Amino acid sequence: MFINGRFTTGAARETISVINPATEEILDEVPRGTAEDINTAVTAAKTAFATWKRIPAWERAGMLHEVANKIQAHAAELIRLLTQEEGKPFVENEEEVFWTYDTFHYYAELGRHERGRFIPPGDPDQINFVIKEPYGVVGCIVPWNYPLLLLAWKLAPALAAGNTVVIKPSEYTPLTTLRLAAVAFDHLPPGVVNIVTGYGPETGEPLVRHPDVPMIAFTGSVATGQRIASLAAPMMKKLHFELGGKDPMVIAPDVVVETAVAGVAYAGLINAGQVCTSTERVYVHESLYGRFSEELADFVGSLRLGNGLDPQTDVGPMLRNHFREKVEGQIAEAVNSGAQVLVGGKRPSYLPHGFFLEPAVLINVNHDMTIMREETFGPVLPIMPYRDFDEAIQLANDTQFGLGASLMTHDARLVKRFFEEVKAGTIWINDPLTDNFAGPFGGMKMTGGGRELGQEGLDEFYEVKHVHWDVEGKRKPYWYPYGQKTAE
Repeated sequence: MFINGRFTTGAARETISVINPATEEILDEVPRGTAEDINTAVTAAKTAFATWKRIPAWERAGMLHEVANKIQAHAAELIRLLTQEEGKPFVENEEEVFWTYDTFHYYAELGRHERGRFIPPGDPDQINFVIKEPYGVVGCIVPWNYPLLLLAWKLAPALAAGNTVVIKPSEYTPLTTLRLAAVAFDHLPPGVVNIVTGYGPETGEPLVRHPDVPMIAFTGSVATGQRIASLAAPMMKKLHFELGGKDPMVIAPDVVVETAVAGVAYAGLINAGQVCTSTERVYVHESLYGRFSEELADFVGSLRLGNGLDPQTDVGPMLRNHFREKVEGQIAEAVNSGAQVLVGGKRPSYLPHGFFLEPAVLINVNHDMTIMREETFGPVLPIMPYRDFDEAIQLANDTQFGLGASLMTHDARLVKRFFEEVKAGTIWINDPLTDNFAGPFGGMKMTGGGRELGQEGLDEFYEVKHVHWDVEGKRKPYWYPYGQKTAE
């Protein structure tokens, strides 16, 4: 753990083993944190906040740029460790680390751009302005699939806004977060950034319940988000959520099939499908359905599974066996209901160790099947045909989630209808899963309403205060007593 500027085992009496999902070997162990450790970390963060919030924005910006530069300088080490503890291919982790340090660069500059605005007063003798202020101690609960990236999307804007932070990383992937503290946070004032490792009920819940933590930023499942909301509601905490997804991709009849196949495979199988914005439902115009399904199956079947450290690997392992079993269960239920597996869906015999699952392509699926309704979070691409674009939009919207949605087409009329009528936080046209530092990322419906990246991502970590100042300070004719005014 990293608390008040130093590494410590805190009050932990046990450890948590961190496993390489490609080999099932133990990489290292971290302290099994407790509520006492959370309290110590929050106390340190609360103490640091008193000074950190008053540091000039330009000075905080310099420190955030230094975080970014240090991450970049240690990129090779972090990429390797990230590949070992999380499993996705090295090249995908190169992208994650790049996005991590560039997020700090981005918010370093955005955070010193402005702190509020002046607004027109109601009287010539008055001044009105709006101030953006930090909340205080922010609790960041970070998932395992992108442990550095999704941390940076919370931590960088939180710090830029003047907050201090207590981080609870996933118990599956805490090592790169701790290494980040060692190589990139060492110049920050003690207590500004704190990390407590542990399990959700033992550290996450105490963090949410703590009276000195007014804001929680969380990425994860809907069920956990609902649990956090129920704990935070009595204290009226600010909640910043990005929850589950079941993203659709619609393939219009005008596409180049080879291009669309490659795009669908990337969108659905990056990080073995363990991405909140993975394409988990594919809708293909009926005129292309047969050809597209066959070519996608051939393409997916040619991808290479393996250890992410192998440069030839396209798809790495799933994180743990119980996640793999969940995906296998959805496939089995779909097959029992009439779906057909064109390729994949099995454990590769040539990889006896690790939590590998061959990427699968399914046809003959429908919306009565779990695999088309609930988040899969695994390497599966189920395909349905549609008759016309009205039906495609109806199918895309037929979900409780609203994180992202993709469309492959060169027809501008279809593009306009799609981004206007599909209810999702991000709409991708011909380039799925590509983010933009200045473009807000987040969901609608059950995905939660939080936003990361862009100005919106910074504003999430501010409270807004309106200041009304009457400079002259004269007595007003509309004050008490009313009777005197009536008599006059």
